[in-house]
Amino acid sequence: MATAIELQPETAHGAGHDAHGGQGHADHPPTSTGLNSRKMLMWLFLTSDTMFFGTLIATYMSYRNRSIELGMPPYPNEIFDIPYTSVSAFVLLMSSLTMVLALSAVQRGDNRGLRIWIAATALLGAIFVGGQFFEFTTFAKEGLTLDSNIFGSSFYVLTGFHGAHVTIGIVWLLSLLVVSLRGGIPAEKAADVEIAGLYWHFVDIVWIVIFTLVYLIPYADGPEEAVEAAPEAFLRVLTLGDRLLTALPF
Repeated sequence: MATAIELQPETAHGAGHDAHGGQGHADHPPTSTGLNSRKMLMWLFLTSDTMFFGTLIATYMSYRNRSIELGMPPYPNEIFDIPYTSVSAFVLLMSSLTMVLALSAVQRGDNRGLRIWIAATALLGAIFVGGQFFEFTTFAKEGLTLDSNIFGSSFYVLTGFHGAHVTIGIVWLLSLLVVSLRGGIPAEKAADVEIAGLYWHFVDIVWIVIFTLVYLIPYADGPEEAVEAAPEAFLRVLTLGDRLLTALPF
């Protein structure tokens, strides 16, 4: 009986210790909400960045025809090369696919696949930034600079700010590639790649909006057509939105 009494506290203590060391931590989420704290911080950052991009886009849309109305060339129709920019947009959108494949690889513990798809994503992003740099230098040779007119100022600030985001994303991806080459990224740390993927997909989505509003909506050819072009472009946007809503399954 005495032996049983002596063994009981030890057994209880041992069981408690095992529960704490084995599964005790698994019962506690990383935050009070049960969500990864770094992921929450990234979502908060992306929310604030969305507001910033929204302000820049709204500013551009407010002044998109102002230079035409004032008769201050060069005008958008004289500058933009839609086929060239469409190819750059396609390259950036394809990088979202390679980013998804990189995340899938790290979740499977496939470090070789992770390295391949991370490198491919960074390469596609670099091609986009290089294409944007070439586009900017071409526009500058044709007379469009930051201080040439309102169109130039709002265009370079908006697209240049986005290009800076893509550049930051490329550096981030390359850092993940270096970490993977040094020792690999285990599946338990897939959140590191997932958070980088959230940022990268956000950059791609923002470019879809910029490309549509800045490049695809038609501009007037000259000052005399500026007044008619603004309502017509607005009606095109409304029609596009109406068709999108009609195509939704709900």
